[in-house]
Amino acid sequence: MAEDLEIKELSDVAVRFSGDSGDGMQLAGNIFSTVSATVGNSISTFPDYPADIRAPQGSLTGVSGFQVHIGAESAAIIIDTDAFGPADLKKAAFATDDPLKEMNIDPDRVIACPITQMVKDCLADSGMDPKSILKCRNMFALGLVCWLFDRDLNIAYNFLREKFAKKPGVAEANIKVIQAGYDYGHNTHSSVANVYRIESKVKVPGRYMDITGNKATAYGFIAAAEKAGLKLYLGSYPITPATDVLHELSKHKSLGVTTVQCEDEISGCASAVGASFAGALAVTSTSGPGICLKSEAMNLAVILELPLVVLDVQRGGPATGLPTKSEQTDLLQVLFGRNGESPMPVMAATSPTDCFDAAYNAAKMALEHMTPVVLLTDAYVANGSGALKLPNLADYPAINPPYVPEELRGSWAPYLRNEETGVRYWAVPGREGFEHILGGLEKDNKTGAISTDPENHDLMTRLRQAKINKIQVPDLEVLGDKDDADLLIVGFGGTYGHLHAAMDELRAAGKKVAMAHFKYINPLPKNTAEVLHKYPKVVVAEQNMGQLAAFLRMKVDNFVPAQFNQVKGQPFVVSELVEAFSSLLLTSPKGEES
Repeated sequence: MAEDLEIKELSDVAVRFSGDSGDGMQLAGNIFSTVSATVGNSISTFPDYPADIRAPQGSLTGVSGFQVHIGAESAAIIIDTDAFGPADLKKAAFATDDPLKEMNIDPDRVIACPITQMVKDCLADSGMDPKSILKCRNMFALGLVCWLFDRDLNIAYNFLREKFAKKPGVAEANIKVIQAGYDYGHNTHSSVANVYRIESKVKVPGRYMDITGNKATAYGFIAAAEKAGLKLYLGSYPITPATDVLHELSKHKSLGVTTVQCEDEISGCASAVGASFAGALAVTSTSGPGICLKSEAMNLAVILELPLVVLDVQRGGPATGLPTKSEQTDLLQVLFGRNGESPMPVMAATSPTDCFDAAYNAAKMALEHMTPVVLLTDAYVANGSGALKLPNLADYPAINPPYVPEELRGSWAPYLRNEETGVRYWAVPGREGFEHILGGLEKDNKTGAISTDPENHDLMTRLRQAKINKIQVPDLEVLGDKDDADLLIVGFGGTYGHLHAAMDELRAAGKKVAMAHFKYINPLPKNTAEVLHKYPKVVVAEQNMGQLAAFLRMKVDNFVPAQFNQVKGQPFVVSELVEAFSSLLLTSPKGEES
């Protein structure tokens, strides 16, 4: 590298790859995130792709993007000048022939490169057809970005040779183009003339991998089954953005995993209920529309009091809505969207890497308390990725299902309960003397026989609710200025990183701000009311119209928070959060100007 080239050390940076659907932006982003994770950087990613199977080339609806946030931002924009012709600009809805000026982009921050022509020149003697050559443009951009961030290309090369192991010619063509992009940056020093280095800040030594939220969820279920000594069963019907969990688990038959792609959503859930009755760790996976369809079978698991994990990877709604976008709009549905009084624990994962622990803990809760449990993730968390320290299963808590004790042989009935926890005992088929029948009709508390007795139904309803109420979950943790904050930021699930970043910016500006983020929503942590009433101002921020805020108002007396709600199918923008929260800090608790 030239001696006069400045290398800038950055604490964090965001890199976004954008192009037409089919241009390989997701692949380029995945490779760059893998390269960054391999050298020890903390990463978070945001794949953003269209719902269209094949949107018109150059159209706004067909834009596919992949953002990688590295580190615990200075900007450079790389453009393909060959794609800025008059027809291209018109299709992208630009009003002028100067898109950079129109978007108020500083031209000094732009690396303008004829990527299309350079890729054609690079692969002119490859024997590839023109269409295949153009598909390699994403790798030129990746090579240039790797130069900008001082990355080792060998990691990218190994990734491509593994991905295209059956097509070595394709792998080598892409590798040649990556090298060409890297060399372009090296030889020209680009127009920005800086190389950025993000120092690795791995807090805990160990082996790390770049993992998506869906894959981490799948691994968490496998780990829980192993810890509990059970087979893992997944009954599922493909639906964006949850399908990757089915794909991943289907690869692991050697680990005792059985996956069934069912004909519809309710059969996926019903088959999992059957697997649970048979003694497996049973899981069913879906997204919002599928939760609607699974609700009857979920309710069957409630009245049978069988362990089941229902994974809901939330997406934009209602109906089929925005299949590839992210929302938090299923919360009230999973809390209350079933007929009758049907209490069900609800948890939410906060990040792609947190999905492993969340899946493990959801399975533990379901198995130990004989109940269906809903685990909420969302498209942002599920498709995003992070650097996960490979877990040691020995460090995870034991999972102890409440099998019916041998001493109850002869006196046991299906709804005989542990008096302390309220959990009914689990009699797995095959144990002589514990044969029994379960079903969707209400049962007698003592005998397990079908009962329509009013007093018995009232009792069973209360027993099912009391069992959920007795589940012990960790206290709600407060971050930031927890002792003297003027504002408490509250959220749940995948908004954790954005809300935390907003809190950090406000605190850096001298504001007293704290944050409380819910992983456990039903039952709520026991200190919830104490935390929410401790601060003069509270804002609940969520990607819906106020569902968590409504639930907290229902559960916590005299709790009336401010709200920040967006339903755009996109993650929060930190600058917008900071602006909104700053405005709240300028008002009195009663809304009057201070």
